[in-house]
Amino acid sequence: MSELAERFETHDPGEKQVAEKIRCDACPVMCYIADGRTGACDRYGNVGGRIVRLDPLTILDHAAETGGTVVPFVAEGEQWNGELVNTGRRFVTAIGAGTTYPDYKPAPFIVSQQVEGVDLVTVVTEGIFSYCGVKVKIDTDRHLGPETATVRAGGEAIGHVTTGEYGSQMLSLGGVHHLTGGSKAEGRATCDALLNLCNRKPVELTIDGGASVIVEAGKPPVIDGKVEHRMRVGCGSATIGMFATQWRGLVDEVVVVDDHITGVVSEHQAGKVLGWQDTGIKIIGRRSTPGRYFKVSEPGLGWGGTSISDPLSILGEWNAKKGARPGLSMLMVSTTGEQFAYYELDDELKPVEKPFPNRLQKSVGLIEDNCEPALCTVLFIGGAGGSLRAGVTENPVNLTRSVQGLKTYVTVGGAPVYVWPGGGITLMVDVIRVPEGAFGYVPTPALVAPIEFTLRRDDYVRLGGYEAEIRSVEDILAKGGEYLNPRRGTGAPASNPWPPLAQLRRAAANGAT
Repeated sequence: MSELAERFETHDPGEKQVAEKIRCDACPVMCYIADGRTGACDRYGNVGGRIVRLDPLTILDHAAETGGTVVPFVAEGEQWNGELVNTGRRFVTAIGAGTTYPDYKPAPFIVSQQVEGVDLVTVVTEGIFSYCGVKVKIDTDRHLGPETATVRAGGEAIGHVTTGEYGSQMLSLGGVHHLTGGSKAEGRATCDALLNLCNRKPVELTIDGGASVIVEAGKPPVIDGKVEHRMRVGCGSATIGMFATQWRGLVDEVVVVDDHITGVVSEHQAGKVLGWQDTGIKIIGRRSTPGRYFKVSEPGLGWGGTSISDPLSILGEWNAKKGARPGLSMLMVSTTGEQFAYYELDDELKPVEKPFPNRLQKSVGLIEDNCEPALCTVLFIGGAGGSLRAGVTENPVNLTRSVQGLKTYVTVGGAPVYVWPGGGITLMVDVIRVPEGAFGYVPTPALVAPIEFTLRRDDYVRLGGYEAEIRSVEDILAKGGEYLNPRRGTGAPASNPWPPLAQLRRAAANGAT
């Protein structure tokens, strides 16, 4: 919440209307707000009898230091005391802009900007997303829960476990059925969890039949109270392929324990190419191809994402006719290098654990060195429909076709998005690339996310855009908008391209004149 908003008390939209209250039409809740108080969303307030968007409109400078404030808050009627560092690379985001609701209104800001001699327009609005959610990628081999298991926040169902990916577990959270299709408590819990995740705050989730996990974008996951440090270098078979040469001549057998594919070097193609001798080892599991085994264990929090704590439990009887002999040495290691042990066969061909030899320390360390840090990635996904598109053009389908035809470049708070193929405008963005605090909510419940559409001015006019509403950046800095926003300038994230230039180059690559 902005400094201005902190002066206000939260308004209860359930109070009866009285004469001194005014109605806010910025979302479907349509609160009646008394002077000096805010609506139910905390985003709009009544200031002296006028509805004001409390958070500042954010203008990014793509030449300034990332995240550094260049120009302080400027309220209505105040002079913009200084330009941004590089006036040629400003971008008016939708953060703090206000919404197009009700549907008949043009977007809060339609900005004209010259880039390399081409007149571009950026349409800026905060979208109200009922159809939205997040995809969460959690870098870990630990078993979080069975696929399709319900994910809960505060005891309420807010999503499910979805298909795991290489070295990562995946959650699908939110969506219209959890936001509005269940109980009020479920909708509130879902909205609250999505808002915190998108604004890079930690959220504790529990999975039916599985683990508890604390998720925070850009931070390591905390699984059942334990911080995860690294994701696996590969499956057990891939690890064998990568490091077989490191073990040759140092140990007779290597088993890389993995929930997906457990690898055995003496049987593996990599071992055979290197001339590895048979050892008579037997793995309890489903043999795939030589040296590769499925289902050595159920998934869990143990070695390599399995449920085992003793790696010897996946071994059967050793076969002397196929190379087993007393003194044969064996390394067992997980796919992250976090668990490892060294064994030698005794006279009865039973593996006995021995002190870990120095000669193998380097190879285990190499596995760890090749593992990437374990992180949580939060991707906001939403469908841009109805009133949002109507705020861009009087014929909303034209915007959809322009986006699909790559004539319109879509961003969220200035961050590039992935637009899904097919009908509609379904977009996905990494919240780490969006400026902090960019997401809000309305108590319908739904998330509010900034969204910007950048295209050539002549294309905008052709698709039925609101030409009379086009304004310059300078005018917006000086006057603000309908909801009397304060304005602020800040540095853009260094990893994000300047959207007008990105659109211009994309258009050139697609043969636009």
